[in-house]
Amino acid sequence: MSKPDARKSGTFSIGGDLKIHRLGFGAMRITGKGIWGEPPDHEQAVRTLESLHEYGVDFIDTADSYGPFVSEDLIREVLHPYNKMVVATKGGLTRHGPDIWRPVGNPDYLRQCVLMSLRRLGVERIDLWQLHRVAPDCAPEKQFEAIAKFREEGLIRHVGLSEVTVDQIRLAQKFFPVSTVQNRFNLVDRHSEDVLDYCTKENIGFIPWAPLAAGDLAKPGTDLDKIAHRHRATGGQIALAWLLRRSPVILPIPGTGSPEHLASNVHSASFHLNDEEFKLLDRQGRENWEKSRA
Repeated sequence: MSKPDARKSGTFSIGGDLKIHRLGFGAMRITGKGIWGEPPDHEQAVRTLESLHEYGVDFIDTADSYGPFVSEDLIREVLHPYNKMVVATKGGLTRHGPDIWRPVGNPDYLRQCVLMSLRRLGVERIDLWQLHRVAPDCAPEKQFEAIAKFREEGLIRHVGLSEVTVDQIRLAQKFFPVSTVQNRFNLVDRHSEDVLDYCTKENIGFIPWAPLAAGDLAKPGTDLDKIAHRHRATGGQIALAWLLRRSPVILPIPGTGSPEHLASNVHSASFHLNDEEFKLLDRQGRENWEKSRA
């Protein structure tokens, strides 16, 4: 088996000028249980981050709420000054305990999120800052106006949104160019298919979270299982390969705190589905999604 190489996933230019390899790394899992506190094995988390350069991964997605703060702190500890690596972060969620996430869109709070992420990551400008959620505590326009100011001030280079609709993207585009959108999307979750299609048309990077999910399609004896065996791959690797083919703007960020699991995820870039395999999985994934909503 060849060495895992994220460069085989191809490239995408965020905002038209920030080129990355499409298969990135999600840094949520280098924290404790419930995405709260320090990782159970600090040295393992460090080794995972150290392996990114070796495997050609040059795009990291994190957030100030992961830990909170733990993920950003670890990334700086291990990787600063980053050496041509793009570190994207998110802000706008507050944490009150394990698995508790509460959005706040107050412009003053969002500014604090940006300034503190700058300090923790040790950078003068964040390459990609993403609004973690459009919060209900104030009008979306006020949140977008504040973010536009952060960009004008040079605190952030590109802006992304997370868990948004097409209408929300269009509204945000009145205030700043939307460079990325991060919504849940995978082989069996097509809730954001319209958002993905819009991003593809507009050349907006689409960062699917929970990219490895395959549901019942991954059970032994299924077509996905047979395709995985044919490629000498795992079901998760084929699910990632399907995402990479689904649209040229898709930027999967599978996350892990294990160097071994990281290597497995990155190796997904080496698997290429043929037309028949892609169409079969696409149809079955869509049917699975529609059945789950019935």
